[in-house]
Amino acid sequence: MEYHDAVDFLFDLRRFQVRPGIESAAALRAELDDPGSDIRFVQVAGSNGKGSTAKLTESVLREAGYSVGLYTSPHLETLNERIQVGGRPITDRAITEFVERVKPWLIDRAADGEPLTFFEVVTLLGIWYFDRQDVDIAVLEVGLGGEFDATSIVDPVASCVTTVSLEHTSVLGDTIEEIAATKAKVAPTSETPLVTGASGDALATLRADAGDVLTVGTDGTTDVTVGYDGRVTTTESQISVAMPGSDTDDSGVSYPAAFADGLDLSARLALLGEHQALNAGIATTLAGQVLDSIETQTTLSTDTLQRGLRNAHWPGRFEVLDTEPLTIFDGAHNADAIARVAETLSTFEYDDLHVVFGAMHDKPHAEMVAALPTPDSVITCRPNLDRAEDPTVLARCFETEGIESVTAGEAVADAISEAETRVGPNDCLLVTGSLFAVGEARSAVTRLDIPKRVDNTETATEILNGIHATAADIEASREDTVHRTIATRVDDRQAAVLQERFPALGGDCVSSGVTTPGERHELILSGTLAEFRALTTELEACAFGLPAIAADLREQLGLDGDESSSEPPERRPWDDGTAVMGILNVTPDSFYDGGDFFDREAAIEGAEALVEEGADIIDIGGESTRPGAEPVSVEEEIDRVVPVIDAVAELDVAISIDTRKAAVAEAALDAGADIVNDVTGLDDSAMRELVADREVPVILMHSIDAPVVPGKEIDYDDVVEDVLGVLNERLILAEKAGIPRERIIVDPGLGFGKTSAESFELLDRLGEFAALGCPVLVGHSRKSMFGAIDSEPDDRLDATVAATALAAERGADIVRVHDVAENRDAVDVVAALEDPDSVDR
Repeated sequence: MEYHDAVDFLFDLRRFQVRPGIESAAALRAELDDPGSDIRFVQVAGSNGKGSTAKLTESVLREAGYSVGLYTSPHLETLNERIQVGGRPITDRAITEFVERVKPWLIDRAADGEPLTFFEVVTLLGIWYFDRQDVDIAVLEVGLGGEFDATSIVDPVASCVTTVSLEHTSVLGDTIEEIAATKAKVAPTSETPLVTGASGDALATLRADAGDVLTVGTDGTTDVTVGYDGRVTTTESQISVAMPGSDTDDSGVSYPAAFADGLDLSARLALLGEHQALNAGIATTLAGQVLDSIETQTTLSTDTLQRGLRNAHWPGRFEVLDTEPLTIFDGAHNADAIARVAETLSTFEYDDLHVVFGAMHDKPHAEMVAALPTPDSVITCRPNLDRAEDPTVLARCFETEGIESVTAGEAVADAISEAETRVGPNDCLLVTGSLFAVGEARSAVTRLDIPKRVDNTETATEILNGIHATAADIEASREDTVHRTIATRVDDRQAAVLQERFPALGGDCVSSGVTTPGERHELILSGTLAEFRALTTELEACAFGLPAIAADLREQLGLDGDESSSEPPERRPWDDGTAVMGILNVTPDSFYDGGDFFDREAAIEGAEALVEEGADIIDIGGESTRPGAEPVSVEEEIDRVVPVIDAVAELDVAISIDTRKAAVAEAALDAGADIVNDVTGLDDSAMRELVADREVPVILMHSIDAPVVPGKEIDYDDVVEDVLGVLNERLILAEKAGIPRERIIVDPGLGFGKTSAESFELLDRLGEFAALGCPVLVGHSRKSMFGAIDSEPDDRLDATVAATALAAERGADIVRVHDVAENRDAVDVVAALEDPDSVDR
């Protein structure tokens, strides 16, 4: 079975209507030999805040050192997003294997008149995958209600009901009490109390139906008290969580033993809004309950909680994508959620408000519109699925509210493009009404058009396989693909236009075998530059957001020419060709030069020698990231690197500090460092804040673990595109923190969570990283990827120099090496090949 067959089969299950009961999901679990029997499950139900709470819970538990699975819905762009382990989405291969396993059984069930729904099957896909990945804990977001939801086939060790409001009344009931009653069924069967942020009649029903309840709220009357101290940056807020603790409280409330001494936590969130403080309080309590269920019981330290909460990023939930103009995407899909968006938006200053609004037909449109702040203009749109409401109906709701400038649009991408023409730099653009609308909007502004190097038909076959093209399409198109080739992801309407127009112009367009309407379609576009130019001209007059795609294609292929008329204000070492970064490890245990420069005087002499040999940058590090390296304290790392930086800061060379700790980076910058090199990819929000504040260049690396965990295997579908996808999200996160893309350098992270073969593939396809629009650094020096060529680090100089030449030829802006003189020569040879006349100048 091919991947496109698998996902089309899954999406086709959407035609089956939801039926009350978990018997069908339980039967599929039995057919799969009851996966997940050793997993501790957390169930997250509620009308609003489920996804954020699930993500916050998962993030805290991961920070506590556990392997954690996360199951959420819906997805914004790809099905894989719904199922994650350790923050990584499920692979295409795993989805295909699962469908191949269950498809005959599902067909038999459908033939007997008992078909399973899409949500039921994908829920079991998640549980099956979590079992295969041997996770310790899995956090499941409930889809609808609780009692009859497919996630309720598990027996949770902890569960919650975030809030309760009127929703899905045709299925869950017409009153708050009825809806609360079905959600109460997610309560653990053990003595662990149900955690909730509900109040009033909903809380009374939960108490009556679930028994023991642990309440979370802001008014001081609840068992756990949370506070929202407001927005502290464009993308972060300050919150507090407090509880008396199991050893100090005599009220009879069953607090988590993990907080036996009580909790008085102050933390930052990468989520905005008072409701997120409630979600964080619930997540903290759930995490404590999970630890109580583990025999080797432990506590949750303040640092673990702070890092876990702050590192929970959840796209599409009051996501600030830009500040000039203020651009916010929020998938609020009912009146209560819209009211929270309005409340959070009120903390920002802007001139005019422009709204792009798309919603499902079963939502209370009039109430949602009434809950919004008064917009100056509105464009309604229709997300690309059958449940979407007609934009003219949505437009009428705004007109009824007295809004004068209302446009009934169609495609979300076109609505975004139109809105961008209206928005001034001091205005606000808000996209809301549905996660489906936000998903399409987010795809429109974050889509990557990846240039592909296609030198022969074998490479063409590989990249066509990479988008899951059918065997027939690969055979028919592989010879036509050997020239300018772009891989991109569009919706089915955009794909239909491109498949019609580009072949008529002489180009070639091959689509993924995925045919489900409303889902993203991967495409390979191949042709000459003239054919691409003709295509972009035609797309200018099309709908469905295609003019924006045309602009992206022109930029990626260089069809607009170089429109920049001015040089950057400050020349950087990599602006004039591949720069050489010399490595100076002030450590006793680095894998190659450990101990060589551990003495301060030796380190200073080493730096001077690197400059003499031709280094453009010196990268100074005080903690090894080799496999199995022992961690170094902040104080010791500062003591190692700062004296060296201070001594060499006056040399005619840029200084980079190689660290994953914000405090070390800050001390290094104070001592004279110019660049921050973070092997964790700016995972720490404090590091993002520091880099944004100091306005320095930063190297953002893709890594799975730092230090490297020996023997850990990572399953990639396509290592290059998987790394590109992760780095793209990290870039968005950095930009939201105030770090402009022009100050970011990306590093694919050769050897960090990659096999030797995967590292060589990254090196070979380095040109594809141009899609990110950032300089690219390659760190390959003497690494184990060369082990099959030269077994020991001391023997790997020749292999390193050869790889340096290949990296420079494939577009590397910086090479990070131990042996500067030899690698400087390799870089200069490539420069001479690219500009032969330069050797005589």
